[in-house]
Amino acid sequence: MAEDVKPTRKNLMAIEDRIELSERGHDTLEQKRDGLIMEFMDILDQAQDVRAELEADYEEAQRKINMARAMEGDVAVRGAASALQEHPEITTQSKNIMGVVVPQIESSRVKKTLDQRGYGLLGTSARIDEAAEAYEELLESIILAAEVETAMKKMLEEIETTKRRVNALEFKLLPELYENQEYIEQKLEEQEREEIFRLKKIKGKKEEEEKEAREAEMKEADKAAAKEPGAVADD
Repeated sequence: MAEDVKPTRKNLMAIEDRIELSERGHDTLEQKRDGLIMEFMDILDQAQDVRAELEADYEEAQRKINMARAMEGDVAVRGAASALQEHPEITTQSKNIMGVVVPQIESSRVKKTLDQRGYGLLGTSARIDEAAEAYEELLESIILAAEVETAMKKMLEEIETTKRRVNALEFKLLPELYENQEYIEQKLEEQEREEIFRLKKIKGKKEEEEKEAREAEMKEADKAAAKEPGAVADD
């Protein structure tokens, strides 16, 4: 409440400093929010493309594995899958987007050559090879989707946090500071008017006293002059 603020010039200067600082912070946060939204929209477009690619890769991988099962049998497909010796490796790093730390996922040994898959070339068919290749591409799409989706989530959280800070400054803190500033300025103006009125009153009273003192002196002077020898008495 503005009434809780002591109306002094020191407090007025402190509030003015806070207003200036809050306005700068508000402008900075608005710029950050707008920049984050632009970055988020770019990531959102990328996420939509990644999702579409992921769905297409999933459907293709399912089609290839179903074909391999139909032509070669589940035993052959499971045998080829269990022969895998080198599993994919995934490492995570981070990158900074406008102050937001988002993950950067690196993968290795996802796509393999025929001899790296572990099963013998004579014991499998081209359909199993095609299914393995399709699932390797699907895994890469999953890794990319995980990176983009996580980045998008973190960006959205930061946008919401920044928006709350902007709103807190715009609709709560700054209005309260403006109200306090106006209250103190009004009180100081009232005090100044009261001080001017008091000074005028003191000055008027002093002038009246001085006038009365001068009149009293004149009367005393007249009396003294009347008592001097040789003074002519009134008829």
